[in-house]
Amino acid sequence: MEQVLAYLGLGLVLALAGIGSSIGTTIAGNAAEGALKRKPESSGSYLLLSALPSTQGIYGFVAFLVMMGKYTGGTLSGWICFGVGLAAGVGILISGIRQGQVCANGIVGVSQGHNVVTNTLIYAALPEFYAILCLVGAILAH
Repeated sequence: MEQVLAYLGLGLVLALAGIGSSIGTTIAGNAAEGALKRKPESSGSYLLLSALPSTQGIYGFVAFLVMMGKYTGGTLSGWICFGVGLAAGVGILISGIRQGQVCANGIVGVSQGHNVVTNTLIYAALPEFYAILCLVGAILAH
């Protein structure tokens, strides 16, 4: 039973982080598609802001690898692995979605002629910070 919980936790951190990244990049990407029609010369900014939520998937993958190593190495119990995987996965999921929304709003601003790329990157770093905290929590779990 404990082994099932451990692998479920590992799967959750990986899947939820990936889902958050895919939703976040889709939200920003949809905004970029609309913005390209209005101001195509800013496509580089749109691409940068659309790709930013993909980092949450990377954090989930790193958490998965670290937790897998600790579980198979015997330093992480199945119950803890499940709890940490669920908590980190949900935190990273929400971070990716919300970051995508921030980036989408920045893309709209750029398409309207405003110079907001740098500010959007700063605002987008705020939900990113919580994904990083979730990753650190998963790394420190034992």
